Amino acid sequence: MIRLFQISVSSSVLALILSETSLVFACYLAATYMSLSFSGDIFLLEAGGLLRISLVSVTIVLGLYFSDLYERFRVRSKVALLQQYCLVVGAAFLIQALLSYGRWDVVLPKWTMVYGSIGVLVTVPLWRIFFAEAMARSVGAQRALFMRESETARQLIASFAERPELGILAVGYLSETDTETGTFEGAPHLGTFQDLIQRVQELRPDRVVVAARHDTIPINQLLELNFKGIQVETASALYEAVFLRVSTRDLDAAELAFNTRLRPGNGSLILQSIYSRVLGVIGLLLALPLMLVVALAVKFSSPGPILYRQMRMGRGGTTFQIYKFRSMFQDAEARTGAVWASKNDPRITAVGYWLRKMRLDELPQLFNVVTGDMAIVGPRPERPEFIKMLEEKIPFYRQRLSVKPGLTGWAQVSYKYGDTIEDTVTKLEYDFYYIKNLAVSLDFYIIFHTIKTVLLGRGAQ
Repeated sequence: MIRLFQISVSSSVLALILSETSLVFACYLAATYMSLSFSGDIFLLEAGGLLRISLVSVTIVLGLYFSDLYERFRVRSKVALLQQYCLVVGAAFLIQALLSYGRWDVVLPKWTMVYGSIGVLVTVPLWRIFFAEAMARSVGAQRALFMRESETARQLIASFAERPELGILAVGYLSETDTETGTFEGAPHLGTFQDLIQRVQELRPDRVVVAARHDTIPINQLLELNFKGIQVETASALYEAVFLRVSTRDLDAAELAFNTRLRPGNGSLILQSIYSRVLGVIGLLLALPLMLVVALAVKFSSPGPILYRQMRMGRGGTTFQIYKFRSMFQDAEARTGAVWASKNDPRITAVGYWLRKMRLDELPQLFNVVTGDMAIVGPRPERPEFIKMLEEKIPFYRQRLSVKPGLTGWAQVSYKYGDTIEDTVTKLEYDFYYIKNLAVSLDFYIIFHTIKTVLLGRGAQ
């Protein structure tokens, strides 16, 4: 795996993106020489042809990204795959038409676009199928031996089978004692910790994944393996790299009290506060016309105020008043009290449904960003009464208050919207990952990912 934007990205994903980008570019480059009666070299070098082809290529690759085609490699339906490529290429045609209408001098000639797009629809899906099959055959390129059965290890092994692009195969696991053996789907039991060196010599794993307590593991043997070039890591560290979230079940309160694992640096917090306010001001100026339209829609769709004000808890447990466009009927909680929004919530108005779906109801939170109560990126701002309730049910929940809440966040773009305790725990794991890895690069990656989420209509409750 390669670390980019503070996240671990599979090298095979990067290889697929680069190879498909090169293939798309090559299709339009070949179409240039096929379609132009005059010299293609003149068009490419003197008429900005290379820039035009690059623009179309980037448009198509971004379309594939927005279609989630880089999330999983497994091709479940070749027909569905071709349909997705057709939609992406069709969107590229539409963008070219809009650029042509605006008389932008970056449009490819008609037949160059046609021939190149045909080439893309023929070659790129075939390459994707070949690449996916090659990745499936390469499962086990890295062999992992687990030390101790655990829920974290179970999830990792299941992920290895579901995501062949990770290139990891669990060869088995060792238990602390013979009495702890049990069924462990996807990895056979190979003995106890005392058999570690023997099993390593037999199976030659590339990594040893430790899911046991540090006071129970054969530390000297692990040190010996580490010096021999075998990667030794904890299951929680591998879990974080694979799932891009922190395993709450592996957190220890005493350990957290004596290190800074889940505490962001002061420099990162100061820098985030500065660029969040700058982006907040820019966002307000750009969004004012749209906010006016939304305000009128809210005003005339149902009786009640345009803006909805509510107390939320910010960094360090301080409270502040958040602003949103009203998406529910007036006095929606008069009977129910404070409750989470749910799917098909009857309290949401017809206009409010679309505002939430497109996240337009959250635009007034830009004022909270400018005043410094919130950041552009951070954990979801939660109500004090909910935080008090969740603190009692979920360990370490209050630690998410070590940073400012955000207009968008890693949990919001990475996980579905749910209203159960299990969903809240998963979101907390994403929040911890963000807090631990807070950086400018991660913030801007999340902002870019948020654009994808909004364009695909994955709104909030």
